[in-house]
Amino acid sequence: MHAPALRLASLASVAAEAEHCPLRILHVFRAPVGGLFRHVRDVAREQAARGHHVGILCDASTGGEVANRLLDELAPSLDLGVTRVPMSRYPDLADLKTFRAASEHFRALAPDVIHTHGSKGGVYGRMPAFFEGSDRPIRVYTPHGGSFNYRPGTLVHKLYMAAERLMEWRTDLFLFESQYMAERFRTYVGETGALVRVALNGVTEDEFTPIAHAPDACDIVYVGELRMAKGVDTLFDAMALMRDQDGRRVSALIVGSGSDEAFLKDLAVSRGLAEAVTFTGPAPIRTVLARGRVMVLPSRKESLPYVILEAAAAGQPLISTKVGGIAEIFGPYADRLIPPDDPERLRRVLTTMLDKSSADRDREAAELRAFVNGRFSLKHMVDGVMTAYREALAARRSGQHQDARSSDEILRQTNL
Repeated sequence: MHAPALRLASLASVAAEAEHCPLRILHVFRAPVGGLFRHVRDVAREQAARGHHVGILCDASTGGEVANRLLDELAPSLDLGVTRVPMSRYPDLADLKTFRAASEHFRALAPDVIHTHGSKGGVYGRMPAFFEGSDRPIRVYTPHGGSFNYRPGTLVHKLYMAAERLMEWRTDLFLFESQYMAERFRTYVGETGALVRVALNGVTEDEFTPIAHAPDACDIVYVGELRMAKGVDTLFDAMALMRDQDGRRVSALIVGSGSDEAFLKDLAVSRGLAEAVTFTGPAPIRTVLARGRVMVLPSRKESLPYVILEAAAAGQPLISTKVGGIAEIFGPYADRLIPPDDPERLRRVLTTMLDKSSADRDREAAELRAFVNGRFSLKHMVDGVMTAYREALAARRSGQHQDARSSDEILRQTNL
């Protein structure tokens, strides 16, 4: 991947895009949860509103009632429908059945673009291309973190990066949602002959309306998955330090669910924070932001998290770690970010933030909100996505796409 390719996707106006024929676009991903799911919903909805024929293929066994409701709400606007089949998170023999079902679905819909999201969606959507002719649809891949979040040097990371190199041979366009992920791909996968573009995640105009905090708001609010990678344990450690070193007791609202929920609830009790910490399930973010004076995201790993974009757009005072692409969201205010796994640093920053007047906190939040508003809008994101599609389709028509290679050559290049 050459450095000049790591530029933001050029932005085309809606009027210019309308001059082209509508595209048939199928989004393929595994789990209908989290920021990836929000990204797909936003892009698919906007593409459909612009006159394209759009569909979704995703897992049937995750997401629960929330995913069912959100997909049901989206389905009427998608000409190519919402199709759900079982998809395992990790490699499994059942994948063979899913590959077959995906291939049949692709043939039935005959899309122009298969846009794959996340590591497993990337495999399901791109593997069938090894068995198709040169007139196959273009394959687009947006990683969203996934396999790239494993610790470099470990066996599992090496295996997943080998799989990424294999899939690279059947990818027409790498469409990253942050410069961070583009650089991570370049570091661990290497150069690619495919088109590479960056179209930053974006939020809607309505989300830039500032929120008003409830009079009885907690000191701290955390919103996100309850997994160790999110660093909620570091937040609890910082709260315990505030109590033990400063004699200061602060309250926190923890909003979300996940695989480590039970452990984190037990941890809050063991840290003596049972009365200070309230857990609640997933809820609309603007509602829960209003219930906390300061949002804390103490993550160890991230890509370009929507929760930070949503909070920044809402004018919510923020404390976050400097991981993944978060510094891209903060831009000129990236010096406000702190390192992960540092409860003492978090204690100091959180104490300083809470000691400020609400007017000072709101002023700092407004500065970040203005920066995000100029760079991370939904319109800019979808303009970039559609322009990148058109470039990849033009490259295919002109014969500039990668030629088919033999299985032996692909295995040799991927070191498998």
